[in-house]
Amino acid sequence: MSPSLLAAESASDNRPLIVTLFAVFVLATLAITVWAGRQTKDATDFYAGGRQFSGFQNGLAISGDYMSAASFLGIAGAIALSGYDGFLYSIGFLVAWLVALLLVAEPLRNSGRYTMGDVLAYRMRQRPVRTAAGVSTIVVSIFYLLAQMAGAGVLVSLLLGITSEAGKILIVVLVGVVMILYVTIGGMKGTTWVQMVKAVLLIAGTLLITFLVLLKFNFNISDLLGEAAKNSGMGEAFLEPGLKYGINSTTKLDFISLGIALVLGTAGLPHILIRFYTVPTARAARNSVNWAIGIIGLFYLMTIALGFGAAALLGHDDIIASNKSGNTAAPLLAEEIGGGPDSTGGAILLAVISAVAFATILAVVAGLTLASSSSFAHDLYANVIRKGEATQKEEISAARWATVGIGTVAVVLGVFARDLNVAGLVALAFAVAASANLPTILYSLFWKRFTTQGALWSIYGGLISSVFLVLFSPVVSGKETSMFPDVDFHWFPLENPGLISIPLGFLLGWLGTFVSKEEPDREKYAELEVRSLTGHGAH
Repeated sequence: MSPSLLAAESASDNRPLIVTLFAVFVLATLAITVWAGRQTKDATDFYAGGRQFSGFQNGLAISGDYMSAASFLGIAGAIALSGYDGFLYSIGFLVAWLVALLLVAEPLRNSGRYTMGDVLAYRMRQRPVRTAAGVSTIVVSIFYLLAQMAGAGVLVSLLLGITSEAGKILIVVLVGVVMILYVTIGGMKGTTWVQMVKAVLLIAGTLLITFLVLLKFNFNISDLLGEAAKNSGMGEAFLEPGLKYGINSTTKLDFISLGIALVLGTAGLPHILIRFYTVPTARAARNSVNWAIGIIGLFYLMTIALGFGAAALLGHDDIIASNKSGNTAAPLLAEEIGGGPDSTGGAILLAVISAVAFATILAVVAGLTLASSSSFAHDLYANVIRKGEATQKEEISAARWATVGIGTVAVVLGVFARDLNVAGLVALAFAVAASANLPTILYSLFWKRFTTQGALWSIYGGLISSVFLVLFSPVVSGKETSMFPDVDFHWFPLENPGLISIPLGFLLGWLGTFVSKEEPDREKYAELEVRSLTGHGAH
């Protein structure tokens, strides 16, 4: 019997425990959201949590926002199935924070108020740039939301023994409903507190699994890796580079593309960028990133035990039998470490770890939805449609309605993405963010000649090229693990578009500025430069 069926059978014997744990997690986080929602009085509270969080608190919340279902489920699965090449996701996600710290965190905190569009529009023509920033934010957030929806569907289906497609679809819908409640009620304050709680739970759960895996091998990592290689069915090749990305020239290019997207993507992710606005000073923003790097680094180090532990104790065939993309490797490992599918200990650990993973998904989707609804309300509704005439109450109302709309779109697309590896899906979001947002942010902050036309060419060019290449890539069609496995209309060979679309985003930003007849506002740039470097005049 496959691990997924055994897990479902084990879960059915302990269904009351599992349902109770899930209910406790969801109700506890909803209680936090309601409490925070009562303290949300104006736009600053809703968008930026009143700028009252310390560097440590925000660092914890950033970690909670960043360590998503992709980290916990997708990376563990990627390592369990691809060994060394799967671990490259962990390295890429962590190194990306250095780019965010060195180039973006402090200047962004000093220059904006609530969204990425605030920084871009500071010295550009407001309406076209805010429109582009709003569209880009929403598209990137929806890509990222797909991964969380896919993770939620796999996780709850495994626990509750749901095998029907209709049941899996219903789970995705329910996650969407809870996500919408989080954001509409709690805003940034509620979302931040939920992310802080979730980060602590995730680190504690991962530490527990790591300890138990290492205990199984008497804390001998060499034995763990040797057993993983043996049970992977691939021998020593499992521990060496090239198993996934060294097969031919296309896969080697795919690796370069993935690496570029991961390292540059974080600094362009809207839901990460808005976190820098929740602290009172630029120094606190810098401290929060330092804390985030430490916490996230610890977590990614432990993914070695999660991934290689799953390969060693479960085996390649059993992981594939449960989920062809490996998304269930971590919860199945928890069950195995707890005593196996037939044991109460296994069921308890499976339930606890899955509840933590579910809390992870809920917290991340809340952050993503808040970023996209904030951008719609603040950039598109208040500054483009209402031309700055909207009241704070109207703006917050628009954000809440946008949450419902974006949540609905994410649910519909999440239904189709439920069988894809969630780490791969998040890598796509990173590629789109690095293609559309990062070039424009860097040019706006550091290039005095940059113009509105350059910003529009960069955002739309990077956005359209990356999404277009994804649509015609193996991610969407042509492979057994594609979104639509039964059809094949792909012609772009790479699974990640970053190698093409990111340089194109930078190139178009330069070219648009070069051919533009618009004179850049040098006084505004000087103001922005002083403000971004010193924090003088920041809200």
